[in-house]
Amino acid sequence: MKNNVRVERAIKDITQQELASAVGVSRQTINSIEACRYIPSTVLALKIARYFGKPTDSIFSLEEND
Repeated sequence: MKNNVRVERAIKDITQQELASAVGVSRQTINSIEACRYIPSTVLALKIARYFGKPTDSIFSLEEND
């Protein structure tokens, strides 16, 4: 799975900590998501998408091997 969380954060000019606080997780969780070391739950993916005001599939997408 790939994601555009880092790009969306840059567009909104917010830190990992600000996003983490807004969606109720740790900064380390956001860091792990951005580095593709952690796949968020459906609920967390939906919260992140809602925070950015975008459809979930514009932020998270499956790769061929997923």
